[in-house]
Amino acid sequence: MSATMEQAIAPGATDPALEPIRDKVLAGERLTHADGVALFSTRDLFTLGELANLVRERRHGRTAYYNINRHVNYTNFCVLRCKFCSFYRSLDGRSGLTPVSNTAGYEYSLDEILGIAEQAVAAGATELHVVGGLHPRLPFDFYTTLCRELKRRCPQLHIKAFTAIEIIHFTRIARPRMSIREVLTALREAGLDSLPGGGAEIFDDRVHAEVFKSKVGESGWFDVHREAHELGIPSNATMLYGHVETIAERVTHLIKLREHQDESLARRKAAFQTLIPLSFIPDDSALADLPGPTGLDDLRTLAASRLMLDNFAHVKAFWIMQTPKLSQVALNWGVDDFDGTVVWYDITKREGHGTTRQEMTVDQIRRLMREAGCAPVERDTLYRPVVRS
Repeated sequence: MSATMEQAIAPGATDPALEPIRDKVLAGERLTHADGVALFSTRDLFTLGELANLVRERRHGRTAYYNINRHVNYTNFCVLRCKFCSFYRSLDGRSGLTPVSNTAGYEYSLDEILGIAEQAVAAGATELHVVGGLHPRLPFDFYTTLCRELKRRCPQLHIKAFTAIEIIHFTRIARPRMSIREVLTALREAGLDSLPGGGAEIFDDRVHAEVFKSKVGESGWFDVHREAHELGIPSNATMLYGHVETIAERVTHLIKLREHQDESLARRKAAFQTLIPLSFIPDDSALADLPGPTGLDDLRTLAASRLMLDNFAHVKAFWIMQTPKLSQVALNWGVDDFDGTVVWYDITKREGHGTTRQEMTVDQIRRLMREAGCAPVERDTLYRPVVRS
């Protein structure tokens, strides 16, 4: 950002609580927990957006990133029963939503996933994003075989696969049982390139006990990403917001990610690439009585995340959860990454009982970016520009 642009926001905010924060941001100083609470609490969304955009432009100018990707949610059968989740189904019908014969439970075969990957390559994709439920019967060698066959059949695809929760599940189903490092090493040798950031939710014991008590919590999530970074496997991070967490708990979550990133950047072979704040969608979950976040909360969260995470290179608006139009606005509220074409996404639908086909074309994405005053850049998973002839 030019000195002229920085001076443009220097005259004062309408919210006095943002005045010292503005001074810190202009000076490039790290924000505190109290600063984060003020960012999430302010009604002065315009100053918040300007400050977040300042940080965004210092790093990326007016560049906005997207990729051509394909999501594969290979099964919705899961041994967990997280209250915020409307995706899972029980394989045997017990403790699930309905007996399996009457519900949309599914699992893709290896051949089906490989077919999806080949379709993605034909459409120009550079990344396959593979995550699913914790299937109670699939053996660990299904996942290593999947990575190996994907690399053999589609070597040009970057395989970003398996959340930290899935990795820990694999340590338990492997025979003999394996450590996190052993699982990650086996997957990397089979073709895994990076990890997504899912499963972080909110790093807080109270929220964990209330919303996803059967799921691995903060320590397990960080154990996986720590081992991955030590092995040189890059990963992403997420925050699921807008359910039962408080503002203070959101800020604590971001600071814990920032502290981990400090360690990874200082002494590990890899680190977090981007934060993806995920907007909670209550429809069809056990928390369906909650309203979920508003559009203003989405913008506030994206902007505050950019300001708090000074050691993260990127902040992504996942347009499937925040909608394409709000994600477009967020490109001037601290966000530099729009995600990609996606095509199919089974885990949740922003509009409720919608189709799982959720796709944007490259032309649509680039148009939204240009209208926001950005220069669109196609990237690969590691944020290297993709040059097409």
